Amino acid sequence: MQINGPGYIHGAQSVGGPHGVKGSQRQQPASEAKPVQDELELSEASRAGATDNVSDIRTDKVDRIKAEIAAGTYETPEKMSLALDRLLSEI
Repeated sequence: MQINGPGYIHGAQSVGGPHGVKGSQRQQPASEAKPVQDELELSEASRAGATDNVSDIRTDKVDRIKAEIAAGTYETPEKMSLALDRLLSEI
């Protein structure tokens, strides 16, 4: 094993990297490959709790913000500055 310092720049490597698939492992052809399918399962408790906070939604405020976004007036320099200040204070 050879260990080099942090400033060492190594030569070019292949795209597959040094740990590629060996010839003994057979990959399935694209025609035999099964398509990947996402799946989501919700428990009864999560389905029951899904509507608990619906009454907390202030539809008047949501509608106003949607209208401002559609009109292009929602993002103001003051709001962007405030968001940047909050982001920087978290960092």
